[in-house]
Amino acid sequence: MKKKILVLCTGNSCRSQIAEGYLRYFVQDKAEIYSAGIETHGVNPKAVETMKEDEIDISQYTSNNIDEYRNINFDFVITVCDHAKENCPYFPTKAMTFHHNFQDPAKAVGTVEEINFAFKKVREEIKNYCENFIKENIL
Repeated sequence: MKKKILVLCTGNSCRSQIAEGYLRYFVQDKAEIYSAGIETHGVNPKAVETMKEDEIDISQYTSNNIDEYRNINFDFVITVCDHAKENCPYFPTKAMTFHHNFQDPAKAVGTVEEINFAFKKVREEIKNYCENFIKENIL
């Protein structure tokens, strides 16, 4: 049976979407990957653009609320921001939990170049985290 992994963030718009994309890429068909937020903000177009630069298409991903997954028995839950970790409503699970607080590139300010750099920096941090997570826990 395939392992089930949930990535959880505040709005399921950026960091969790990027993580979902990389987890799917690195795990291939050896696990089922989901992402959700404690709120839903829609998928951030800049996250889609940034992932496309690394040849991963998340344009069809949807922003989902954690309540949609209450009946799924996850093996792993990864929170990718402190706010989600601290404010997630009670979520009954026996899953192993992991946490890494990534900066929110959607809050970056400055020139277009500075904002793009913030997205790329976080993308690379999440990519490295996801690759290591899959190597250590799935493969």
